[in-house]
Amino acid sequence: MPTPLPASIDDAATGVSRANAAVVAFPHRSSRLDVGKIGVALARTLVPPLIVLTIILVIWQIACSGPTATLPPPSQVWAESGDLILSPFYNNGDADVGLGWRILSSLERVGVGFGFAAVTGVILGAIIGQSIWAMRGLDPIFQILRTVPPLAWLPLSLAAFRDSHPAAIFVIFITSVWPVIINTAVGVRNIPEDYRNVARILQLNQIEFFFKIMLPAAAPYIFTGLRIGVGLSWLAIVAAEMLTGGVGIGFFIWDAWNSSHLPDIIVALAYIGVVGFLLDRLVAGVGAFITRGSAAK
Repeated sequence: MPTPLPASIDDAATGVSRANAAVVAFPHRSSRLDVGKIGVALARTLVPPLIVLTIILVIWQIACSGPTATLPPPSQVWAESGDLILSPFYNNGDADVGLGWRILSSLERVGVGFGFAAVTGVILGAIIGQSIWAMRGLDPIFQILRTVPPLAWLPLSLAAFRDSHPAAIFVIFITSVWPVIINTAVGVRNIPEDYRNVARILQLNQIEFFFKIMLPAAAPYIFTGLRIGVGLSWLAIVAAEMLTGGVGIGFFIWDAWNSSHLPDIIVALAYIGVVGFLLDRLVAGVGAFITRGSAAK
């Protein structure tokens, strides 16, 4: 039997209101937090890497336990350098500090250098992406300069600044700015023509077009460049600190090598890898939040 039609618009509205009230009063069970599913998702994410890490440690222990082994096994690393893992923020003065403080010192330089590179790269990339003449004139020069190794810039930066701290920051800047420029330029050139037509109709000036059209449209490309840039920044600072000194993580590795403390070097490498991974995840998370998930993960 067919459902009778409502007698009037008021009756129909009343029926819709009651239906909405029923939905509000009795929410579906799927909207509740499912602890079991979260636990399964965490297990799928964490268990495989832990298994692989365990296998690597076992193989490493077996391979480096013989009398002819030149590298220390994990058991020796823990016995001789476990305090670096358990107490990363100790401070005994005279540069005798934990790896946590050394990481923070390196991150400070990375933050300054990469910050300058991000701002400069986005601005130059936007200019190059907007102008075909700028692209033709600057792109070949950028392609040549970006292939120069980071440490090759260090002697010039030391001669120019005559101080290791700004010299290291410049090395970070000059290493990480290129991927930001290139990816931003590609993103700007790929802005849909409809967006540009809307800007013409609304008569947006260059500043309004930059913030309201260009940046949102090119954001996925920009954050891809930023992810590459922050990784290069972290590589550059570790290499630069090996030569410039200070209390950074790079100088710690070089000092440990000169003192023949291989377990300390291995622990420092683990710190470097973890921090580099966290930096990449941080930039990727910010990019996913700003672009609503359209940035590369």
